[in-house]
Amino acid sequence: MLSRSGMASGPAFALEAARRYRRRRPMDNGKSAIWLLLALLLAACSIKQDVKPVTLASLSTREICIRENKAVREGFLETYRQALESKGFTVRVLEPGAGITACPLLTTYSANWRWDLAMYMAYAEMTVYRDGNEVGKAVYDSLMGGGRVDKKFIKADEKVRELVNQLFPG
Repeated sequence: MLSRSGMASGPAFALEAARRYRRRRPMDNGKSAIWLLLALLLAACSIKQDVKPVTLASLSTREICIRENKAVREGFLETYRQALESKGFTVRVLEPGAGITACPLLTTYSANWRWDLAMYMAYAEMTVYRDGNEVGKAVYDSLMGGGRVDKKFIKADEKVRELVNQLFPG
């Protein structure tokens, strides 16, 4: 049935509209699926940074020992030492074989670099022990960052200082 304007109305109009809707709907579902997949991929490709700060009550001294890790790139230890000194600590570097009870307050570290157009620090971990018990930990992990080029090419020394500031707030 045609209306005064010459357009279909009533059941014929509803039937035609349903046909047009069905024709477009699979494509709309495809677009929605693509957007959903893209959002999931970006969420899965995020860089992780997790810090469990050291509480002031955990600090019985302002001297901290760093157990050297010779497997980590040169320069990391010096940056870590300087960052701790800037927080007011007196720092002593211990041999790699020292146990976690070698000092009342001791920290260990690990870090590695990767190549993706350039070298970048992909992972860093710093753990703080008081009398052999873990009292704080900072982890930076860009290994899950995938294609997040804008986030993974950071300056390692700045990231180390940032992690130390979060590990020892105040």
